[in-house]
Amino acid sequence: MARARLVIAACFLVVLGLPMLVGRCTRSTDTAVDRDAPAIIVITPHVAQIRSEFARAFSEWHLRNYGTTARIDFRTVGGTSEIIRALEARFNAALAAGKYIRESDGTITMQPGAVDFDIMFGGGSYDHGGLKSGVVFQIDGEDIRVPISVPAGFSQDQLDEWFGDNTVGAGKLYDPDQYWIGNALSGFGIVYNRDLTRELLGRDDLDSFRDLTDPRLAGWVALADPRQSGSITTSMDAILSVFGWDEGWRTLRAAAANTRYFTNSSTKPPIDVSQGEAAAGLAIDFYGRSQSQVVMRPGETPETARVGYVDPPGEVSIDADPVSIIRGGPNPELARRFLEFTLSDEGQALWNFHATETPSGETNPMTAEGDQLGPRHFELRRMPIRRDFYARYREFLIDKVDPFEAASDTPPAGWRSAIGMMMGAFAVDNQHAIREAWVALRDARERGVDPAQIAEAEAVFFAFPTPEQVRRHWIERFGEADSADAVTLPDDALLFFTPENYRAIRNTWRNPAVQSRLKIVYARAFAENYHHVTSTLQAASDADPIH
Repeated sequence: MARARLVIAACFLVVLGLPMLVGRCTRSTDTAVDRDAPAIIVITPHVAQIRSEFARAFSEWHLRNYGTTARIDFRTVGGTSEIIRALEARFNAALAAGKYIRESDGTITMQPGAVDFDIMFGGGSYDHGGLKSGVVFQIDGEDIRVPISVPAGFSQDQLDEWFGDNTVGAGKLYDPDQYWIGNALSGFGIVYNRDLTRELLGRDDLDSFRDLTDPRLAGWVALADPRQSGSITTSMDAILSVFGWDEGWRTLRAAAANTRYFTNSSTKPPIDVSQGEAAAGLAIDFYGRSQSQVVMRPGETPETARVGYVDPPGEVSIDADPVSIIRGGPNPELARRFLEFTLSDEGQALWNFHATETPSGETNPMTAEGDQLGPRHFELRRMPIRRDFYARYREFLIDKVDPFEAASDTPPAGWRSAIGMMMGAFAVDNQHAIREAWVALRDARERGVDPAQIAEAEAVFFAFPTPEQVRRHWIERFGEADSADAVTLPDDALLFFTPENYRAIRNTWRNPAVQSRLKIVYARAFAENYHHVTSTLQAASDADPIH
C-alpha cells in the first residue's frame, strides 16, 4: 500500500512538471531486461527515466559485446549527500567487521562483497572526490585512510581515445588516478521564460549572468537559497571567480535584489519560470532543459520554446558527472564493463539524442552493427562528456551547445565558503529591505534625481559591513564580554571584507558561537545600509517632485 502511494505521488509530480520526473511514470526499470541475468548494484541520485534507459541499453550492449545479458539493480536513497552518508556507513561497518586484508605494503584491500554496492553513478566531481578521500579507520592502533572507490584501471591509451585532453574549462573529465571517471557533463546556468524576457527586456534570449541584474527584472528572478542548494552555490561561485571579487559580489547582490523569492529547493525556479511566475533564475542544466521540454508546444524546438536555458559562454561552471567503482563491491569486473559502456557511443548517445520512439529520433544514426543510437522512450537532455562526440554527432544532439567551448577556464577563487554566509545576510535574511532599496534606486534614476546622490546611494547599497558597524552591532546585540568564558568578538572579524582579508575573516567563522552571532551582526548592518538608501533617495525625490 505504501509503495502504491509513492507511485501515485510520483505520477502526480510528473503532472505538475517536476523537472526530475520528465516522462511517463514507472515503477521500475525496463521490464524487458532479463531478471535472472548477472547484476551490478548501482547506487544513484539519477531519476527513473535515466535509470530506465541505462538499464535497457547496458543489457543490450553487454549481450552484443560479451555474449551474455547483464542487468543493473538500481538503489536510490535520496540525493548525493544521502548516498555519501550511506556508503560511508556501509564501508565503516565492513571495516569494523574485519572484511579487509592489510597488504604487506600497508594498503587495505576489501574482501569481495564486503560492501553491497558496485557503482556510484551520478553526482558531481566534488562528491566523487570525497569517495576517493574515503574514511579514516583505526587498524592495529593506527589511523588509516581507506578510499571508498578504487581506480578503474583503464590504459592511458584508452582514456586518451575517450577523452583526449583531460580538461573542461578549469575542471577535469576524470580523476588522474581513475578513482572516478566522468560520463556526462553538468552546467550551472540560467533558465528563463522567453515570453516574459521579451515583455520585460525586449529580448528573446539571455546570455550572461549579468542579465539577472537588470533592474527591469525587479521581482521577477527566482533563486534557491545557496545555504540549501549545492548546485546554486556552484553557480554563484563561478560568478565570483569569473567576474572577480568586486563585480562578482555586485552581480550576486543585484540578482538577489531582483528576486521574487528564495527557495530551499533548486527544482522550484525552473517550474515557476515555465509557469510564468518568474522570468528567470539559476538552475542546473538538467532541470532547466527538462522543464523546457515539459512545456514545449508541438513544433517548437529548444531554440524557440517558451522556456529557454543557457550556459553563459565563458562564465558557466561545467563539471563532470562521474562513475566510481566501489571498493569491495560484489562484482568489480561487471562494474568496470558498465563504466566502459557509459563511454561507448551507445552510452553517450543516451544523454542528448532524441528518443527513437519519437518522429525526431527515427533518423538517429546507427552503430556499425546496425543498432540505432539514442534513448528509446525518454529524452534525457544531459551533455555527453566525450569531446569527439560533439564533432561526430553534433547534428543529432537535441541541445546545440558545446560545453567545451562554453565552460569558464577560470579556476575557483576560493571564496565559495563566503557565499552562504554573506548571501544569507545581505539577501535571504533581508529580502524585503534589499528589494525596497533596489526599487528606490531604480525609481530615483527614472525621476532624474541628482546622479551624485544616486552614486552615493549605490555605494552604500553594495557595501559590506564596516569594522565600525560590526563592532557596534555586536555590542548593541550581545554586549561587551564580561567574563573569561564569554563569546568575544575576534579582532580579525573587524577587518574590512576584502579578498586579501577573506581567509582571516573566514577563520573566525570556524567557531560556531562566533559564526552564529556574526550572521546576526552582518544582517543588521546590511539592513541599516538598505534603510539608509531607501530613506535618502525618497527624501531626494520628495525634495524635487518636478522630476
